[in-house]
Amino acid sequence: MEQETKITNDKSYTLKNVLLETGFEFDGAEVVKTKTALFCVEIADGKIKAITPNDPNKNAIDAKGRLMLPAFKDMHAHLDKMLFGLPWQAVSSKRKTVKDFIAYEQKMIPEWLHTSIERTEKLIEFLQGYGTHYIRSHFNIDPTSGFDSLKHLEIALQHKEKTVGAELVAFPQHGVFYTNTAPLLKEVVKMNIDFIGGVDPYSIDGSIEKTMDLITQLAIDNDKGIDIHLHERGESGVKTIEYLINAASKNPKLQGKTFVSHAFALGHLTPTETESIAERLAAARVGIVSSVPFGNTIMPIPTLRKHGVEVLIGNDNIQDHWNTFGSGNMLQKAHLIAGLYGYSSEWDLSRTLGFATRYTLPLDDKGNQQWPKAGNDADLVFLDASCSAEAVARMSAVKSLVHKGNIVF
Repeated sequence: MEQETKITNDKSYTLKNVLLETGFEFDGAEVVKTKTALFCVEIADGKIKAITPNDPNKNAIDAKGRLMLPAFKDMHAHLDKMLFGLPWQAVSSKRKTVKDFIAYEQKMIPEWLHTSIERTEKLIEFLQGYGTHYIRSHFNIDPTSGFDSLKHLEIALQHKEKTVGAELVAFPQHGVFYTNTAPLLKEVVKMNIDFIGGVDPYSIDGSIEKTMDLITQLAIDNDKGIDIHLHERGESGVKTIEYLINAASKNPKLQGKTFVSHAFALGHLTPTETESIAERLAAARVGIVSSVPFGNTIMPIPTLRKHGVEVLIGNDNIQDHWNTFGSGNMLQKAHLIAGLYGYSSEWDLSRTLGFATRYTLPLDDKGNQQWPKAGNDADLVFLDASCSAEAVARMSAVKSLVHKGNIVF
């Protein structure tokens, strides 16, 4: 779903006929309906200035009764490295291990870099078409890429700075010591990035401690977060997660800024083990980032959330050499979560929207209106839906996106 981008740079304007959620309708203890009403919404200097009763005759931009929700956040993407914008190519069955993919990337990255700026901009527009306005993007840092993946990504983001926000993760896809990437990590962590990453330290580098010691110390010394890719299951996967739990427990600077992406090991534990590690993750304020896999790995997202673990959701691969099926649609991710875990009631579906918005929701758990409020950033999406629950259940079409007051389309 690619949208024609039309940026409105007006510093102030008003929207009318905006549908907002106002509360829940109950039948006893059960939520049976979401209440809504039409409003005017004033935007100024990238913020919501005021929300007033609707005036259909007002000289304002007509939202046509569409539902306004918080714009979506994709918390795991690879904007720098994908096949988007190139001729269609499905995943090859020849590459089976992470080391197979590393060898392939070492061959192909120099070619991909020639067109990466233009293709990254096209991918950003593709994600925006589904209502995404903010992206956590990993970028390759390895001897083949050098700093070029970062440089090209920064250029693309500069070109799109009025319409998208981003935070960046230095990602040693080819291992920290498997290839000579440690010196590059020590340099890139001093640059304008937000997180330092890693990948499968035991299976790629041969040691959990050696790799994780370096990553955590670089994060602490340079005031960065951590977001590592962990595909390993079994003992090595669990031990790597426990390493980060212990590191964050000892270093408050890492708490709330440390994440494990994928963390597939959590999907292969007993219920008792899952409860225990979820409790420890929450206590250490270590989050999990998931693309919501299914098949032979179902992530224990309900258990993690029950214990208060921050679970972030992202699309991960969108037409690349790792995965063929990325849609780019965060609302689809929320829909998938609802289906996988049986969230089918009005209340459950309305809560599931939070996985697409990083937990910004129009109504709190009791139905009190909490968004939008005057002073909120004007990061908005407009959909053909009657409420959040319907938007998730039906993956309602996104009709407009606003980023910091700029009307993207």
